[in-house]
Amino acid sequence: MVPDEPRAHASPADDPAADEPRLLDHLLELRGRLLRAVLGLLAVFVVLLPFGNKLYGWLAQPLLQKLPAGAQIIAVEVASPFFAPVKLAFFTALLATMPWLLYQAWAFVAPGLYSREKRLALPLLVSAVALFYIGCAFAFFLVLPGVFGFLVHIAPEGVAMMTDINAYLDFVLVIFLAFGASFELPVALVIAVVLGWVTPAQLREARGYAIVGIFVIAAIITPPDVVSQLMLAIPMVLLYELGIIAARFVTPRER
Repeated sequence: MVPDEPRAHASPADDPAADEPRLLDHLLELRGRLLRAVLGLLAVFVVLLPFGNKLYGWLAQPLLQKLPAGAQIIAVEVASPFFAPVKLAFFTALLATMPWLLYQAWAFVAPGLYSREKRLALPLLVSAVALFYIGCAFAFFLVLPGVFGFLVHIAPEGVAMMTDINAYLDFVLVIFLAFGASFELPVALVIAVVLGWVTPAQLREARGYAIVGIFVIAAIITPPDVVSQLMLAIPMVLLYELGIIAARFVTPRER
């Protein structure tokens, strides 16, 4: 009688039942990270909510300084004086807690990354946050005064420029997002090089096409004046060159 062959023992990795607790642990970790992120955002929002009017007064300075004497921002809708400061307080809280929100995402993803991926991802994450803040500051201190000065100057004679409180806030937030996202160009180029989509040499060769595309994008997302277009396009061209330089440090040297 031939003895039965020994059965191969199934490895834990091949057992679907062994993956269920692991998946549950990941879901619990994700829920905890999301809860911490939301609680941090809400805590900062609650703290900033009483200062909503002061925040709006500070945000309105670039326009108020360019308006003629006696001109001011108006509220067309009845509830605008309440909702506009609340909206600004939430947006400010979102900007202030961005490092905390990204840290929660990083803490969830980091255990599954290799050491080389961690060395690349962490500087890119910090650079992305810093560049977004720089883009918003650049828009507030340099772009908005230039844009409002141009718009007030070209207003027809006899037309009083009286901007609605909500319209002004939406306009400024769009400018912040546009410049903050545009200043992420070096990070986007480095990521494209790391993923193997392009090489630093190809980026250098496409410099002329990139400059034309930058001016087209600047003309689309900025107000219809040459000042704001140039103030977005010129920094983006410089950031494109910075992205090429940074991309050379994450790729092997070309022979």
